[in-house]
Amino acid sequence: MRTSPSRSVLVATAVVVGALVAPVATALPADAATTQYPTWQDVQQAKGNEEAAAAEATKVQAALQSVQADAAAKSQTALDASAAADRAEADLASATQTASTLRTQADDAERTAAQAQDRAGQLAATLYRDGSQNAMTTRIATTHDPDQLLYQLGAVDQLSSTWEGVLEDASVAGHTAESLHDQAERAESERSSLAAAAEQRSATARSASDAAARAVADTQQHSDELYAQLAALKDTTAATEQQYELGVQVAAQQAAQQRARERAAAEAAAAAAVPSPSSPAPTSGGSDTSYPSTGGVTVDPAGAQAYARSAIGAYGWGGDQFSCLVSLWNQESGWRANALNASSGAYGIPQSLPARKMGVAGADWRTNAATQINWGLAYIHDAYGSPCAAWNHEMSVNPHWY
Repeated sequence: MRTSPSRSVLVATAVVVGALVAPVATALPADAATTQYPTWQDVQQAKGNEEAAAAEATKVQAALQSVQADAAAKSQTALDASAAADRAEADLASATQTASTLRTQADDAERTAAQAQDRAGQLAATLYRDGSQNAMTTRIATTHDPDQLLYQLGAVDQLSSTWEGVLEDASVAGHTAESLHDQAERAESERSSLAAAAEQRSATARSASDAAARAVADTQQHSDELYAQLAALKDTTAATEQQYELGVQVAAQQAAQQRARERAAAEAAAAAAVPSPSSPAPTSGGSDTSYPSTGGVTVDPAGAQAYARSAIGAYGWGGDQFSCLVSLWNQESGWRANALNASSGAYGIPQSLPARKMGVAGADWRTNAATQINWGLAYIHDAYGSPCAAWNHEMSVNPHWY
């Protein structure tokens, strides 16, 4: 979103101060249906008293985090189901190709066996009779010409060897055809099982996507009102409060990651293992990147970059920083909103890990490039200070990550 220069200073200050001193309410269980939302009457009653206003603001923040967590969980489920459905379809396509290839090979081997058997029969007939319908063995036994006898004996020997070879070829081709037909039947059975699994996963993905869409719509409706309530309690604007809350929650995410890294490092040191990296490491896209069939997502790299260019001013960044941002997210995702790292689960334009972390920027993080960018900018600001610092880190490690 755009902010004025004076508001940019306010937002940047709020993010830093909020990360240090603002109360961060612990998210309630992710069940939007049971969340008790503050009313405007509560807000108006609290406005005249500073302490009451602060307490009411905390209630509003808790409600925001609860509804965001609910939508984030459902969207994560939808993303995982979509990726699983795509993998099932890929497995089915591979199995279908295998079954088809085996059937073709079995049919070819069967034809080869039949041809060899026909040729063996023809050779047997040749061994028994010559062109005058006389048995060749009779002619050999009654001939009085020694040269003719030797010639005919040689012909018989050659024909016998050829016949035996053709019989062996026919036997081998027959066994091969039988084996390939057995393999083809097993492959077809596997294909049928995978087809059923693919259909089931596709249905699961559709159901999860529908549930996520309903949660997103509900969350957006409540979030708009809750941010407006916060603005009323603090005499600011809803846009300022949304940016402020994003900074606070991203800072909380970073703090939680830091604690997790420290625990992992301590456990590794105790086990005499190599310590893990000291910085957060969302895995970059690279060769593991796939693009799930996420319903509703608009993949528009040029549009995403245009939005990011308009949004970086809120952090005081200019064109030089935007150039670094372009390089960074080209490397990570190609600026594709549906980029998924198949091995780590990192997702979206900024490759958030886990993907659902972007829920603090908006319930529609799974399908909306702008929401992903808003989270990514806040993440870069909190973790590295600027896109160029993040890009420098990205290129300083191998494999690349930031």
